[in-house]
Amino acid sequence: MIAIHYETGNNYCIRWKEYCIEKSIPYKLVSCYDNDILEQLEDCKGLLWHVNHFNYKDQIFAKYLIKALENRNISVFPNDRTSWHYDDKVAQKYLLESINAPIVDTFVFYDKKSAYAWIEETTFPKVFKLRKGSGSKNVQLAKSKEHAKKLTRKAFGKGFPSLDMSTILKERYRKYKLGKESFLGVLKGVVRLIIGTPFKNMSTNEKGYIYFQEFMPGNTFDLRVIVVGQRAFAHKRMVRKDDFRASGSGNANFDKNEVDVNCIKIALDVSDKLGLQSSAYDFIYDSKGKPRIVELSFAFNPGPNRNHHPGYWDADLNWHEENVLFEEWMIDDILGKIEKNEILKESK
Repeated sequence: MIAIHYETGNNYCIRWKEYCIEKSIPYKLVSCYDNDILEQLEDCKGLLWHVNHFNYKDQIFAKYLIKALENRNISVFPNDRTSWHYDDKVAQKYLLESINAPIVDTFVFYDKKSAYAWIEETTFPKVFKLRKGSGSKNVQLAKSKEHAKKLTRKAFGKGFPSLDMSTILKERYRKYKLGKESFLGVLKGVVRLIIGTPFKNMSTNEKGYIYFQEFMPGNTFDLRVIVVGQRAFAHKRMVRKDDFRASGSGNANFDKNEVDVNCIKIALDVSDKLGLQSSAYDFIYDSKGKPRIVELSFAFNPGPNRNHHPGYWDADLNWHEENVLFEEWMIDDILGKIEKNEILKESK
């Protein structure tokens, strides 16, 4: 028996449920928010949960519940190794540096004095980010020392909102002009600018640290490489007009021939070294043309990644021209883990 944390919306659980029905896999639907969730899972060998970085409840306790379930020998997707650094770019910096992964040079400071000293010695522009956020939210270019110091004063003062609703509204309007957002979507953005969202309203300001990355000029796209188990698929994301950000632009190229296989190799290697069940990597190129990881995330938007990719690479970089069924892979991998655990238990 496996359990599926089930919520309506554009997440993995809908396909997880369908797949279990199609393959006659014993399952039950649960809510991880229930106080007695541990009791509900007593007859389960596994749990699948599409942890959401814009759900304040998930942010509060998901990593703790996952660890507790692993202590009960319940196989979880995402497991602790895959999820503890989720939506935290500061954590990802140290994680990737620990295995000498080829990342964009990243600088984090925890007091204003240290940040100011670095600002005086470094060059600009630099990319400023908050540790939370996706789709290029909470990302901007610090173009000068003065701008960087202004950001630093705010970081060690009142801080930054976890979601800048005015920036999100501008992005909705940009996509509306491109025909990629509905007028209703823009209206929703206006409403949320006024009343906020549950995540924003329940979140505190981001403060007490300042995070910069080296700016890599000349990149007209980033390469999103997604690894699930030992399978990788990828696509280009073009940068916005008159901008440097690609994530969330809504302009993607899924042509396999446009993918740099070196990035596939790096992503598979990093996932293997870190023991990640699932991870989406964002790559750009340095001045020497070498790929660098910007950040990673265990989860990715299922919408753009369904029915678009022509196939995937396996661990040996062999190409498989077939459907990319990543939600099914997630279940298959969990079932494989459960079976392995049962064999080990019987052998003792």
